[in-house]
Amino acid sequence: MNRFPRRLTLALLTSLASLTSLTWAPAAFGQAFPAKPITFIVPFAAGSATDQLARALGQFITEQTHQAVVVDNKAGASGMLAAQAAARAPADGYTVLITTNTTHAANQHLYKKLPYDAVKDFAPITALGKGGQVMVVKADAPFKTVADVLAAARKTPGKLSFGSGSSSSRIAGELFQQMSGTDILHVPYKSNPLAITDLLGGQITMMFTDASTGLPQIKGGKLRALGVTSARRMAVLADVPTIDEAGVKGYDMGYWFAAYAGAGTPAPVVQRLNELLQNGLKSAAVKAFFDASGGEAFPTTPEALAKFQQDETAKWGRVIKAAGIEAE
Repeated sequence: MNRFPRRLTLALLTSLASLTSLTWAPAAFGQAFPAKPITFIVPFAAGSATDQLARALGQFITEQTHQAVVVDNKAGASGMLAAQAAARAPADGYTVLITTNTTHAANQHLYKKLPYDAVKDFAPITALGKGGQVMVVKADAPFKTVADVLAAARKTPGKLSFGSGSSSSRIAGELFQQMSGTDILHVPYKSNPLAITDLLGGQITMMFTDASTGLPQIKGGKLRALGVTSARRMAVLADVPTIDEAGVKGYDMGYWFAAYAGAGTPAPVVQRLNELLQNGLKSAAVKAFFDASGGEAFPTTPEALAKFQQDETAKWGRVIKAAGIEAE
């Protein structure tokens, strides 16, 4: 008579133990992460702003977890190669896309067909930072101000050219034309460092580049900064006016960085990555990056990044439409 209650008791205890293990398993899973090296996929070449930020964050994560972080630069196709690779990787948190508005807000309006879905294929982790760009020409170019460029562009439509190695860089140039009523030839590159190489070689007239990529050449006297694309001046280029101040009223075009895992990545792992990356934004190396590039850290929750991306995608769509850019 006593066997049945005993068996029932054992069954209940076993069930409770199973439920407890299921309850605690995800949390334990997240806490145990990472247990092997992590790969950061970057859509731009080594030396680009996104690459520099990824390496600084990777250094911090390695120091904190004792796991290596490998930076895999997949430049080209406006970030599509990198985004596609990240979307196809196992959704386990060991592949993270460190990217910008290029892949997750602008490309949707620049291309008719993408090999990835910026929303469905990714799990937002956190936004990382914001920044502005710099309009630069070769140091020995005849242009000393933005007004000089505008005068030359209006005198000889289509003769001047600007290079771009990202959607942020391209749209900054397209918006400049649209708002100033000029016609300047666009020359695409796989990354901003490659465009700067041709700018130094005289193959293109100018470009709009992220400050961290352009500053070494500006400080080295090889490039001349004419204006910054943000609404406010940059502390690192305090003497350089905004393009708005320089004559193109209302001009404002910045960029942002963010981190994404593959869709389906377990929530505890996403949360652990969020924690690691947000702590990394406070590290000395990352602070030095933002100080040198004129940007600022911009941490968010995964949910806030999803909403921010949605709003930015709509904003970039409006800018691209206003600039008269046809989807390729």
